[in-house]
Amino acid sequence: MGFSLSLSQGCTQGCTAPSRATVLHGNALGTFYTVNISQLPDEVTSEEIQDVVDSTLDRINRLMSTYLDDSELSRFNTHEAHTPFQLSPETYTVFEIAQRVSAQSDGAFDVTVGPLVNVWGFGPEAFTKVPDDAAIQKLKEAVGYEKLSLLPDHKISKSQATLYCDLSGIAKGYAVDAIAEALTALGLKHFMIEVGGEIRVSGENSQGQDWNLGIETPNPEGRELFIVVHLSDASLATSGDYRNMFEVEGQLVSHTIDPHTGYPVQHPVASVSVIHPSCTWADAYATALMVMGEEKALAFAKEQGLAVMLIIHDGEHKQFKERSTPQFDAYRSK
Repeated sequence: MGFSLSLSQGCTQGCTAPSRATVLHGNALGTFYTVNISQLPDEVTSEEIQDVVDSTLDRINRLMSTYLDDSELSRFNTHEAHTPFQLSPETYTVFEIAQRVSAQSDGAFDVTVGPLVNVWGFGPEAFTKVPDDAAIQKLKEAVGYEKLSLLPDHKISKSQATLYCDLSGIAKGYAVDAIAEALTALGLKHFMIEVGGEIRVSGENSQGQDWNLGIETPNPEGRELFIVVHLSDASLATSGDYRNMFEVEGQLVSHTIDPHTGYPVQHPVASVSVIHPSCTWADAYATALMVMGEEKALAFAKEQGLAVMLIIHDGEHKQFKERSTPQFDAYRSK
């Protein structure tokens, strides 16, 4: 889940805003979206943009949702083992990137973690009770990205029938990229797209400058700006727990499940933000880094040359500290 936000772009003194700009809002993929067009070409209407955005999001939902029984992903989840399953090029691309991030991160990112996500109450199934260790170990037998095989001609197979894939850790990022491609095809060059907090920007904002994007302080009790970054032609994805958790028997349960242990993460990292050319990659990396924890995440980010910032609980969870890579620092407000 993303916790980045675009900041308002009102004109400062001496600035003249373009006469044709538009902002669209809506709901899709179980979350919200915003599309901000800062410079709308004369030949393109807001209605055309709305149709393109809605059709793109609807298509991705029909392909990658675990909430729709007849989605492409749901049909693959019920497909028999070993037999190749034909995917659309889009879903295959998402699986391909997911598998590459899984291999890079030693399984910290794993789309087969779905059964564990579900049993902890963060999937389509309602939460009933805290699972015991035996149940966790049993579910872990059906988890592992190595059990997926990507085949030629956009086909995929699984080594066991109980394998269940959940693309929620990457699909919103892909949706942002898909909308960006669709808008570019319409001739648009200056826009900001946000789906559930995952963001991609192109060109300039309404003031003819880089886009100003805020990252929230990870405080579940309110919304507060932590830092601002300036981006053009780049994506920002943030993963955090502070808006998607619940308490059981006095203990907070995070929606970030560690595929290696089968349990929600318990380290003090509150959120991870990644800046990357692709929102799909940024989304997957943010999820992986959130699983890893502070030291492993920073080591991985440096190894991969990623622009990453971690916000970490400090002390009695009343303050926060941050750690970031030099690549991320280059985008900060001066």
